[in-house]
Amino acid sequence: MRIVPRTEKDASVIAGALNDLAAGRLNNGGEVTLTPNAASTTVQRLGVAAGDLILFAPMTANAAAELYGGTMYATDANITKNQFVITHANNAQTDRTFRYAFFAVLTG
Repeated sequence: MRIVPRTEKDASVIAGALNDLAAGRLNNGGEVTLTPNAASTTVQRLGVAAGDLILFAPMTANAAAELYGGTMYATDANITKNQFVITHANNAQTDRTFRYAFFAVLTG
């Protein structure tokens, strides 16, 4: 999705951004492979903010085993401006690859 300045006057630019949004083309995700032989992986991602919800979709069998085995998570304390830290099992697997998305969570 394109970023449109608040001062944009061109209706076609605004319409293009809204069409991207309606089509589900958001700029709020990426792909990460967990660091082998480590107990955590840091993801640097512009736009992530404290309190965001991070969702993971496993792309390999080992990634699915990691996620659904309950050994992988990103806690609120590990989600900060422009990065989050994933805690996970420490093993030598090199194919624990995920797609992720992050969303602001409004409470109250």
